[in-house]
Amino acid sequence: MKFLDGGWLFKEGYEINYPAHVYTTRATENKLTLYAPFRYIGDKGATLDGGMMTVELSSPRENIIGVKLYHHKGQLNHGPNFELYPNDPTVSIESAEGSSRLVSGNLEAIVSHEEPYKITFKKDGKVLTTSEPRSQAYITNKEEEKTYISEQLSLNVGELIYGLGERFTSFVKNGQTVDMWNADGGTGTEQAYKNIPFYMSNRGYGVFVNSPQKVSYEVASEKVSRVQFSVPGETLEYFIIAGDTMKDVLTNYTDLTGKPALPPAWSFGLWLSTSFLTDYNEETVNGFVDGMIERDIPLEVFHFDCLWMEEFEWMNFTWDKRMFPEPKKMLQRLKEKGLKICVWINPYVAQKSVMFDEGMEHGYFLKRSNGDVWQWDRWQAGLAVIDFTNPEAVEWYRSKLTELLDMGVDSFKTDFGERIPTDAVYHDGSDPERMHNYYAQVYNQIVFDLLKEKRGENDAVVFARSATAGGQKFPVHWGGDCTSDYPSMAESLRAGLSFGMSGFGYWSHDIAGFEEGSNPDLYKRWTQFGLLSSHSRYHGSKEYKVPWLYGEEAVEVTRKFTKLKLSLMPYLLSQAVKTSSDGVPMMRSMVLEFPEDLATHTLDRQYMLGENLLVAPIFNDRGEVDFYVPNGRWTNYLTNEVLEGGRWYRQTHDYMSLPLLVRPNSILIEGSTDDKAEYDYTENVTIHVFEVEDGKSVSDNICDAQGQEVATFTIARNQDAFEVQTSGLNEYRIVLHNVASIAEAAGGEIEEAAQGTVVSTTQKTITIKR
Repeated sequence: MKFLDGGWLFKEGYEINYPAHVYTTRATENKLTLYAPFRYIGDKGATLDGGMMTVELSSPRENIIGVKLYHHKGQLNHGPNFELYPNDPTVSIESAEGSSRLVSGNLEAIVSHEEPYKITFKKDGKVLTTSEPRSQAYITNKEEEKTYISEQLSLNVGELIYGLGERFTSFVKNGQTVDMWNADGGTGTEQAYKNIPFYMSNRGYGVFVNSPQKVSYEVASEKVSRVQFSVPGETLEYFIIAGDTMKDVLTNYTDLTGKPALPPAWSFGLWLSTSFLTDYNEETVNGFVDGMIERDIPLEVFHFDCLWMEEFEWMNFTWDKRMFPEPKKMLQRLKEKGLKICVWINPYVAQKSVMFDEGMEHGYFLKRSNGDVWQWDRWQAGLAVIDFTNPEAVEWYRSKLTELLDMGVDSFKTDFGERIPTDAVYHDGSDPERMHNYYAQVYNQIVFDLLKEKRGENDAVVFARSATAGGQKFPVHWGGDCTSDYPSMAESLRAGLSFGMSGFGYWSHDIAGFEEGSNPDLYKRWTQFGLLSSHSRYHGSKEYKVPWLYGEEAVEVTRKFTKLKLSLMPYLLSQAVKTSSDGVPMMRSMVLEFPEDLATHTLDRQYMLGENLLVAPIFNDRGEVDFYVPNGRWTNYLTNEVLEGGRWYRQTHDYMSLPLLVRPNSILIEGSTDDKAEYDYTENVTIHVFEVEDGKSVSDNICDAQGQEVATFTIARNQDAFEVQTSGLNEYRIVLHNVASIAEAAGGEIEEAAQGTVVSTTQKTITIKR
């Protein structure tokens, strides 16, 4: 929100007060409080008739410093509030004449008391950002009788800002106004389903505003050398989060707000949907499933979208008997084909639903101030919204989901959760403005926790559209309603990369676009991208998305890239486990992995899939792609072509190929199975070794389907000798890419292969000499 009229004036109708200096301080064991009046206090008489900003500095975790700004502290907080995970770190507080300092780990906040009052944040002595004079502000809109607290943090030359949720606008947020307000606006506008009040800087720090309200950001916009953020009311709290790398910043942020849960192994396989408004029954479903089987396309999850229920009755949790007369038996037949089942749900109840009268009678819906049920006619006629602050309403909702789980359902697509009213009354008295964004958190947590309870800790996964800060604890999320064209495919990737920079570990999108209009070319290119994402789902609006409707070559592309992904499950699951432990997303922006390379700082049409795979999707019908390769010798996993890094490339690819490059000094573990997502990842694996430099060693571990480490592999190079150490592996192959020949090997048989030299062995340790 903009409050200024240029560099010196205020917008008409606004009054702005800035702290003039720190008049006095108060220090406790772990908190430093600053008392900063809005005018300079030269004598005691000046303390009369004036306002003050109270500023509290503290640290919830090491290398994180919190700043809390108050005007009037007595304003009630009716909730909700983000759940945070502090751990009582060691904090050092020092005060001297004219300055104060709070230190947490390698991060420090240095306060200059006198004019000009400012707070400087440093890590290891290097300035990260500063709250300059006239940055903190208390703002009054006289006409609307509203108040705001605002903060501005400085931007340095060349500093770029990322994150703030799943945003479809430019990947670099400089120059944008961004409001944290969940909305069902599709993927082609400035609105977003998942607004996360956390951003990261390429200077190696992050800022989290601890409020589910409508936090409004001006990112190098109103003040081009500042990031401004403001909230309505009398209080604002934010955290400066530091780390040695940008990835460390994400680790520290997710330590504070919660780690991404590890999705079950089967969820990384291919999901196929009925699509949204298509006509379908059990015969249609079987036709899709059997069609995939007949064409040798491994399918892991079948998803029933809205019309598993009768129209006008969403939600009623009851199968449409006209189309599915024996739903339990139908689900059993599908599960006998090796499938998991997902069904679409949302948190609304239409007036025609059999659940409406029950919910109204027992007070399970949001209400208006006069006690009426809050209703409108958008989405469904007479729609009501379930009040998840009412424990009885939660149990009622859980009971409906439990019936479906008992029937054989394995997962839920938790759609919607964005159109939440602000003129409603909640059972527990929650502030409806704060609940607007936070509703998504409650909704997804209720469903996710039930799945953990009924399906087990390692088998819970949702397919969610809405989110707020902390929602990473309840994966997986997908990108919402995209159109079927290349610009929308590109904006989906931008949004996914921004989402990953906001603390979320796993992400998906509707392959070939949600809206109708896909063609064979787009289908095949988006399929490549979709099956090189952490999670992969075909879904549409009025179009079925089975590959044979788009031609025989689309079938071949789907088969190839589905099997490719499944064969890489040892690598992908190992990366997923790391994501759940450190908070770094599986699909990550190039700048997150290579912040030292300035060429990566604006890249938004390519990404890293885990630590070692670079993916550059193709966004046109000519097969042309421009992509950047960081330093080193990178190898295309599909073609074995070697590319020298530190430069751009332009290539043309057919539908069976794209730039899928393996990082130098890395290994990629390929499984022995390509027809399912969950299998023994240690059995007969192939270990691809890429460009190991002299004097270096590389290693990786293999996890089982539950995410437990069960095997390790390390290969070290000393001049022309390679030494291998393993544990937990009995039979495996080693593929040394780009090694011309091997003269001798100790303890292993040697065979030549097109992509390099393969060494087969059953020994624990071998030495190979070229």
